Amino acid sequence: MMGTRFLPTPAKALACLCAVLIGTSASLGEELTEATDNSSASAPEAVADVQEDTEKAKPKKKRNLIVVPVPFSNPTLDTGLLVGAAYFFPQTQEQEKAQPASVIAAGGFYTTNDSFAYAIAQQSYWHEDRWRFTGVLGHADLDLELGAPGGPTIDWLVDGNFLYAALFRKITGKWYAGVFTRYLDVDQEFEIILGTIEFDRGASIKSIGLGVEIEFDSRDNPYNSYTGRFFQINAQFNDEVFGGTTTYQSYSANYRAYHSLSPTLVLAWEAAGCTRSGKTPLWDACRIGLRGFSTTSYLGESSALAQAELRWRFHGKWGAVAFAGAGSVRNSFSQANDRDLIPSYGLGLRFMVLDSQRINLRLDYARSKDSDAVYLSVGEAF
Repeated sequence: MMGTRFLPTPAKALACLCAVLIGTSASLGEELTEATDNSSASAPEAVADVQEDTEKAKPKKKRNLIVVPVPFSNPTLDTGLLVGAAYFFPQTQEQEKAQPASVIAAGGFYTTNDSFAYAIAQQSYWHEDRWRFTGVLGHADLDLELGAPGGPTIDWLVDGNFLYAALFRKITGKWYAGVFTRYLDVDQEFEIILGTIEFDRGASIKSIGLGVEIEFDSRDNPYNSYTGRFFQINAQFNDEVFGGTTTYQSYSANYRAYHSLSPTLVLAWEAAGCTRSGKTPLWDACRIGLRGFSTTSYLGESSALAQAELRWRFHGKWGAVAFAGAGSVRNSFSQANDRDLIPSYGLGLRFMVLDSQRINLRLDYARSKDSDAVYLSVGEAF
């Protein structure tokens, strides 16, 4: 779902939910499978080979339906609760070795600032993970604030429906390439009339686009990587020809690396960039995806960021992190802070809630220029 650029905080919350659901299913499946394997260990040796071939061809017995609540807190949406459910399609032993299980999931959240969103998603894998499909359909009704920390803020109400669909094909090794489409029908309302800025501030905007994406992923675990690299670059073309009300282009790139310095110490870092051209809706502007301020604090036609995080598992399930980074935005909606270097740094505490998938409960305190913030979530920041 990396191509879903509309309102990234809700999308990230739903992504964390999916991570928990997938990990929980995997953990429960391992326990049930082990029990099944132990019960068949006493079968007569004469039928052992026949039984092995039969077991490979039929789906393994697993807990397929999972329901999980996830509390969260951040400076964009305040504090809230996300609840979701997922059904994992059964796999044979051969399929399990070659590809992840396909899953359909649904989730929603509500926060203390009266924001809410809900979505249904499908993630499918075929032919030994050579083909991947992602589909998301949902609605978001958000009460946001515009404005850089330390300055005046503007109430910004965003209400809309969104659809995202992507199909990817393995090129070679860890490389994938694909196409995606995105549909957004959004109403927005501002507390005051904004000054002249290079963004579409219409009360009702429909954005329909097609895009292409290339991805490389050698991470050892997508939820909490210890080693490996991740690279992604995409281009999206939104046009009135497709039935939308605005025409603009979106381009973004992201690179992440993970280094295991010792059995208990990991260094993670990333660099990312974004640019927009044409009459871009404000809710689809580039942003600085760092901690210490609201997602809507710095919106512009282009942005860049870099950050690093040192992750230390100091005792059993407990861990701690220290992070620092900086980013900048150009041609911002407020015509302020252009090209300024916005810092982000802080400390965090981790508790591993699911060992099998390395999924952590995350508590971070971050500071930035004229602001600070506390984050409670599931899954790593990147």
